[in-house]
Amino acid sequence: MSHKDDKFMEENYDREAEATAWYGPEVVFGLACKFIEPGQSLLDIGIGTGLGSSLFHKYGLKVYGLDLSQEMLEVCRSKGFTTKLLQHDLTVFPYPFEGNSLDHAVCVGVFNFFQDLKPVFREVERIIQPDGIFAFIVGDVAPGEPTEFTVGPEHTGTDSYITMYRHGYNQINTWLRESGFRLARNLEFIIFMDREKNKRMRAMAYLAVKNNNGI
Repeated sequence: MSHKDDKFMEENYDREAEATAWYGPEVVFGLACKFIEPGQSLLDIGIGTGLGSSLFHKYGLKVYGLDLSQEMLEVCRSKGFTTKLLQHDLTVFPYPFEGNSLDHAVCVGVFNFFQDLKPVFREVERIIQPDGIFAFIVGDVAPGEPTEFTVGPEHTGTDSYITMYRHGYNQINTWLRESGFRLARNLEFIIFMDREKNKRMRAMAYLAVKNNNGI
């Protein structure tokens, strides 16, 4: 993205999320709240402006965040609820955290940019504590449906076209098992791509628990 595109995202992300009825953060928190305790730590992967982890902060967790966009991180930092924010390319491993150093992790609204999620899952398994949870959202795809799709200016708010990816239940469950997690919960819900035209996409929220004995 250009700096102009970054500036658009910085100034409009929270407003667009509200306008399009983006309830992903609430869905993820709802799945996770049974498994978390005040005072624990949470890594938000692709934290952006902080929408995905603000509810966890209100519940009493200490929020750590990674994001590629410095502009997004500045917006998040201005909200004053995070413990530590780091600029990092999420496709570059390892992430800048020690093994078993945080309690839990979430990723809300980022995995649609990843064709292969297994490297991320393995990195999250390295970072969080045994029995820690990992809650995240993906665009859902049924068997036989294409996993790849393109969104244009009507959704990006710029003149850019972006390739995105959807992932099915069986693939997600396989990646989780191979990365040292067990799937505990999942919930299907609807994302509005364009509310005026009633364009929708199925999404799936997952909650996985890191195995006590690793993989």
